[in-house]
Amino acid sequence: MSGEAALFAQLRLLRSANVGPVTWRQLIARFGDAQSALEALPMLAARGGGGKPRIADESKVRREIAAVERLRARYCFLDDPDYPPLLAELESAPPALIVRGDLSLAQRTCVAMVGARNASAAACRFARQIAQGLAAEGVTVVSGLARGVDTASHVGALPGATIGVIASGIDIAFPPENAELQERVATEALLLAEQPPGTEPLARFFPSRNRIIAGLSLGTVVVEAAPRSGSLITARIAAEAGREVMAVPGSPLDPRAQGCNLLIRDGATLIQNVEDILEAIRPIDMRAVRAPGAGYAGPPPQDASDGDRARLTDLLGPVPVAVDELIRQSELMPAVVQTVLLELELAGRLERHAGGRVSLR
Repeated sequence: MSGEAALFAQLRLLRSANVGPVTWRQLIARFGDAQSALEALPMLAARGGGGKPRIADESKVRREIAAVERLRARYCFLDDPDYPPLLAELESAPPALIVRGDLSLAQRTCVAMVGARNASAAACRFARQIAQGLAAEGVTVVSGLARGVDTASHVGALPGATIGVIASGIDIAFPPENAELQERVATEALLLAEQPPGTEPLARFFPSRNRIIAGLSLGTVVVEAAPRSGSLITARIAAEAGREVMAVPGSPLDPRAQGCNLLIRDGATLIQNVEDILEAIRPIDMRAVRAPGAGYAGPPPQDASDGDRARLTDLLGPVPVAVDELIRQSELMPAVVQTVLLELELAGRLERHAGGRVSLR
């Protein structure tokens, strides 16, 4: 299969209904290539108790590819040699990124900087100075192009030392006032999107954006954040991935500092300057980074019997449960459990949650 045909098949598989990042990776691992996986979808969905799967329309996929080219962007798939290696370690790593700019920035030491959209002037100034200092040390600053701390972090690291990760299509700026900044990031540094062009920044896409920010980075610095903010979601994802979580302390009288103070209370590294950040990530930076795709845990799925399906389905319900717990209680081989979960997801009956948990829809 030619490179163009392989890209088309990979993207068509990814855009098909009920095929998320984990499922996409498992399908490729089991069938060897995207075209073979596409051909197997009806069989797998039927075994999971579903009807005919909604495979992405070929013309729609071609229009997306044309739009990406028109926007002077390109795709980077999980098996590409320049796919960000730390991001590839995540089990839920995006199978495809849409890219504008210098992808080599993601190969360097990366640190995420996140915080409140309504950040104080002092916090924004601090974030800008820290980002500038990290850039001077050869560190790439990763953030989400939101108002407040994100904006200050990108501005401090420009030109050439920042990655902007957005929750929309690569052609849409959010917030609108950051359109000029987003274009600067794309032309002077690196802009990444997971969603197809034209996708509006819906609320459900922001947690996915946050996992990319954390996954790209050796550590995440939270500058200001409320206790129930997206910044703390990014910090949690970073911790689950074994990355360093760092926080800037603030006044207990300022609600915007409560999230950071809680993180520090719970074990996050207290940060006051660039040197603190470099010292915190240095032990992680020494480790060997695995090859792209290494985040996939376990062998490819293998065939399951009707009895295996019944046993596992009986253990599932609306409350999310860890896959490891399902393996333990079902006493089935991990590869068989992965097969049943794969079939249920393709049938539209299974939902995957953060932390490797699943539930029935």
